[in-house]
Amino acid sequence: MLQEESDLSLIIAQIVQKLKDSNLYAQLERQAWDSLQRPEIKLESLKEDIKEFFKISGWEKKLQNAVYSELSVFPLPSHPAAPPEHLKEPLVYMRKAQGSWEKRILKSLNSMCTELSIPLARKRPVGEQKELLNKWNEMGDEPDLSLFRPVYAPKDFLEVLINLRNPNYESGDSLSFRTHLGLIQVPLKVKDIPELKEFFVELGLSTGQLGIDDSTQVPPELFENEHVRIGQKVLAEQDSAAAQQYIRQGSPTALRAELWALILNISSQPEDILYYEQLKTNVIQHDLLVDSLIYKDVKLTASNDDYYFVFEDYLYQVLLCFSRDTSVLSHFAYNSASPPKSYIRGKLGLEEYAVFYPPNGVIPFHGFSMYVAPLCFLYHEPSKLYQIFREMYVRFFFRLHSISSHPSGIVSLCLLFETLLQTYLPQLFYHLREIGAQPLRISFKWMVRAFSGYLATDQLLLLWDRILGYNSLEILAVLAAAVFAFRAVNLMEVTSLAAAEAVLADLSTLKVMPLLQIFLFATVT
Repeated sequence: MLQEESDLSLIIAQIVQKLKDSNLYAQLERQAWDSLQRPEIKLESLKEDIKEFFKISGWEKKLQNAVYSELSVFPLPSHPAAPPEHLKEPLVYMRKAQGSWEKRILKSLNSMCTELSIPLARKRPVGEQKELLNKWNEMGDEPDLSLFRPVYAPKDFLEVLINLRNPNYESGDSLSFRTHLGLIQVPLKVKDIPELKEFFVELGLSTGQLGIDDSTQVPPELFENEHVRIGQKVLAEQDSAAAQQYIRQGSPTALRAELWALILNISSQPEDILYYEQLKTNVIQHDLLVDSLIYKDVKLTASNDDYYFVFEDYLYQVLLCFSRDTSVLSHFAYNSASPPKSYIRGKLGLEEYAVFYPPNGVIPFHGFSMYVAPLCFLYHEPSKLYQIFREMYVRFFFRLHSISSHPSGIVSLCLLFETLLQTYLPQLFYHLREIGAQPLRISFKWMVRAFSGYLATDQLLLLWDRILGYNSLEILAVLAAAVFAFRAVNLMEVTSLAAAEAVLADLSTLKVMPLLQIFLFATVT
């Protein structure tokens, strides 16, 4: 009991410290000083009066939301007094694998620099700065990028995950895992169907859902009208926790942008807009090698997408600013990855001359821009769009391209997907495996991009509602398994990987919620 109290007080102290460094703390302090001038605040009951004023003026709710937001991303190790590397990742072999992968990425980046004879970063000449500023809202016609290549693609990352092994396990501790015939060969604990049913209980067949058209439930239009009314009430209350619970049944289109902002605790204060403008200035003044990687990625992905090509300029703006944002570095406290370092020319190996590169510590890979693209449908004001994306990234998306044992990490998602298929659709799983079409080779690209670019946008947003609602990415693995279940009859007839890929090439007509419900609650026991 004493240990639990000690752990809790340590977590509280860390959250308090984090909030002290935020804009909210400065605003609260200013508000507290201002409130001292108010006649209803009496010296003899100062503490209680200020608390009451904060409650009436809405500041108490803002503070609650900020604490809730921190708790949503806060790493809770088995023992909070564990060393810092355990906060990042408790398993040594995972940390080593992530470190090796980072070295490989950095080597790829550096060799591109050498081949193309270009620096990692340079200050733009004044003329170039003016030109970029003038075309900030029309950046589509970039110079020739044919010599640039993505630092890595999802399939390269998959090969690394397939080769991941726990050295302590080789002697065969966990016999049950030996029966796992998928590509992922590390024994992590993942949920089975009964546990998933319990976790995703609000997705049950008897609960009203947005994204379900038939009426096994209340007539859809009645449910929707009532759901909209409750959503408006949640927004009026400005309560992050209530919004997160509400969105588990899906968000009405008209309320989604505000609900997501409330859950992510984004309020767009003047200082946030100013911060975005400072990042923009940094883009104008300095040219980074990763800028060309961002341009190339947008050209290869979003620009060729029927849904997202219209947002090309937004994507450049958000991603170029993101690469300069040093506040993103703070998420490395709970990310198994570490930000890559570069050295000032001629000072290689001297730590005092090391700088993080890029400044946010995140090297974009092929498909990275698709994390931003769907958000462009919801937010049309660049600084707000930017804040939402940054928060989505540091809460969720970073887990899709780093090696860790976290339940929402990509390794666990791959294992969950393979386990669900092998357990509940064994014939299909064995058939595909026998013909050399391991299911993960097909589904990995969906999961690593959180299905962005594969589903129709309205369906993708319904899926991302649930990611936010459950504060978990596990639903990606469940949906991937559900897609295979849905196409099982066709897949049982294929005789090659290419044929299996053809059956699953187009997911744009799929309806997400019926697939999830049927897989979790109807067909599988």
